[in-house]
Amino acid sequence: MARSWRIEYEGAFYHLLSRGNEKRDIFIDDDDRRMFLDTLGEMADRFAIDMFAYVLMNNHYHLLIRTQHGNLAKAMHWFGVTYTTRFNYRHSRSGHLFQGRYKSILVQNDAYMLQLSCYIHRNPLRGEIVKRLADYPWSSYRAYAYGRNVPAWLSTELILAQFAGEGKEQHRLYREKVQRYSKEEKQLWEDFRHGCFLGSKKFVAQIHKSHLPEKPHDEIPGQKQLADRMDPPIILRKAAKMLNCDLKRILKPGRLSGLEKDQRDALIYLIWKTGRLTNARIGALFGLTYSSVSHSVKAAKAKLKKDTKLRAKFDAMNSQFKI
Repeated sequence: MARSWRIEYEGAFYHLLSRGNEKRDIFIDDDDRRMFLDTLGEMADRFAIDMFAYVLMNNHYHLLIRTQHGNLAKAMHWFGVTYTTRFNYRHSRSGHLFQGRYKSILVQNDAYMLQLSCYIHRNPLRGEIVKRLADYPWSSYRAYAYGRNVPAWLSTELILAQFAGEGKEQHRLYREKVQRYSKEEKQLWEDFRHGCFLGSKKFVAQIHKSHLPEKPHDEIPGQKQLADRMDPPIILRKAAKMLNCDLKRILKPGRLSGLEKDQRDALIYLIWKTGRLTNARIGALFGLTYSSVSHSVKAAKAKLKKDTKLRAKFDAMNSQFKI
């Protein structure tokens, strides 16, 4: 079976879709939907994903995103595994939740993003779930149409900036755009090419030249570049120097306390945020268990909220090592 192209690069826009296994529901109740959105927010933060639009249907979801660092596959793998694990635990079940791999459409530029957001937000109307989009709480429509229910991880500025005016005027113009969009939808998909591109023929030719290897599916260049630039031991050495801590002592297995524990937690959180390593591999670096890594990440988040000096150092490290 042919696999979909997974083309990754910094600043790439994507329309993503994933369905439940055998088209079954991926949400049982509203708590599942809230859990899904919480996990989405975690993915946006951990993998530096710009989240522009979403809609949750009963057995599938749509996302409109931009990857800052060319790491779509890694981010979506984490997201799929994490939500499935949480869903299965909550409902005392096991096995796959999603139907195979997610579908991704590489989008040429932000000129298409407005059109795609309209398409995504109109899903509940096409599915005859509601008669008014304002009555559907499980999409980002209200954020665009009224400026309400805007999660901290949702970025609306790029799309709303395509309308004149500010604030309420932009929201009003967006509502009007969505209302008449059904007549424009066909025009959008005229630029849908080869099952995975949305853009001009010139855009597809450029992507083919710069991102597809001569031997298909042999290797994704973006992933190799990511690995070369983000070697965890190198990050740790440089970050430890910025924290002015003894890395050998920090990495030595055993219990730490006080400042040393805070420093270790901050280093673990830094590596965790890159999304390069699993908790098990991070634990191996620090001589800790998988669960201890989770506790350290949680502790670091709490400490960084309270300790402004440590936060300043962490932000400096995070800025330097962002991929």
